[in-house]
Amino acid sequence: MKRRSFFSKSTTALLGLSVTSSTYAKSNQEEDKKAFKVCATIDQNKVYFYSEVINESIKVVHIADTHLFRDDERGIPYQEYSQRMAKAYNETSHFQTREKTNPEESFERALAFAKEVNADVITLIGDIFSFPSEAAIEWVLAKLKGTGIPYIYTAGNHDWHYEGMEGDLESLRSTWIQKRLLPLYQGENPLMSAYDIKGVRFLAIDNSTYQINKEQLEFLKAQVATGKPLVLLVHIPMYAPGKSISFGCGNPSWGAANDHIYKIERRPQWPQNGHTEVTLNFHREVFAAPNLLGIFAGHIHRNSIEMIKGKPQIVTDDNASGGFLDIDFLPLSEVDKKLI
Repeated sequence: MKRRSFFSKSTTALLGLSVTSSTYAKSNQEEDKKAFKVCATIDQNKVYFYSEVINESIKVVHIADTHLFRDDERGIPYQEYSQRMAKAYNETSHFQTREKTNPEESFERALAFAKEVNADVITLIGDIFSFPSEAAIEWVLAKLKGTGIPYIYTAGNHDWHYEGMEGDLESLRSTWIQKRLLPLYQGENPLMSAYDIKGVRFLAIDNSTYQINKEQLEFLKAQVATGKPLVLLVHIPMYAPGKSISFGCGNPSWGAANDHIYKIERRPQWPQNGHTEVTLNFHREVFAAPNLLGIFAGHIHRNSIEMIKGKPQIVTDDNASGGFLDIDFLPLSEVDKKLI
C-alpha cells in the first residue's frame, strides 16, 4: 500500500455544537444561543480541540492498528487460523521517515512518547493484535503497566479473529474477548464503556463487526442525554459520503455485494441485506448528538479527516508503521471566546 504522510497542511474547523441533549433549535438565532463553539486544529499527527466546555487540558495519545504478532507455544494449536496474519506485518516502513520498523518497536515508541508528554490517557482503538495471541496480549499488558498511564481499549476486527475458525462474528468476538482479551478492559463492559477524564466523557464502543447492537445504541442515547461533552472512540470509521467501504459503520453500501475479501480473511460474508436498522440508527444518533466533540477511529491504515454535520472524525495512520495521534483538548481562551 502506498503510504502518505499525515496532513500536509494544517486544517482548522469551527464547529457549533449544542451544550444540551435537547432537540435542535428552530432558528439559526436560537441555535446560536444554545451552541458552544469548538475549534479543531490539525497539523500532521498533532490534533488540538479548543472549547469553552473544556475546563482543563487533556492530553491523549491515540493508537490503532499495531498488528502485533508475537506468539509462543500456546499458539501452536491455532496456527491454522493465525498463519496469514502472523506474517502480515513482520517488517514495516515508518509512515514518515520510510525507515524500516516493526509493530513492537512502533508500539514501544508510542508508549515512550506518552510518558514523555505525561499523557492523561492512552486510547487503544483496535487491531492492536493481528490475532488473539496470549503472548502478545501479555506483552501489551506489561508494557502498559510500565507506563503508569491510564488507558482505554476497544477491539478491532483482527484482535479477536482467528481466520477460518467456524462461527458467526458476534459469537467469535464474544468467545475470544472472554478467553483472551478480557484483562484489557479492566473490568469494564467490552462492548461499551464510558470514561470521565477532567470533565470530558470518552465513549469506547465496539463496532469491530461493522455493526452495532441494540444495547450499544441505547448506551449511546443515554450518554448523549447526559449533556456532558463526549468523545467517541471506535475502531471502524463511521460512514462519510465519498469514502470507501472501509468507512463501514453505517455505510449504505456495506453488504455482501461489496465484500471482496471475505475469502482471504476466511470469515462469513457480510449480510446480503447490509446493515441492520439498529446500526443505521446508531450512525444517525452519533451525528445528531449535540454534545459530541468528535470521533477518533482507526482500521483504514491511513490518516483521514471527515466533517459530517459539523462533527469531525479523525482517523489515525496505523501504529504498525509508527503512526499515532497526539491529541490535546484545551480550554478556549478569553481572547478566542470573543473572536469565535
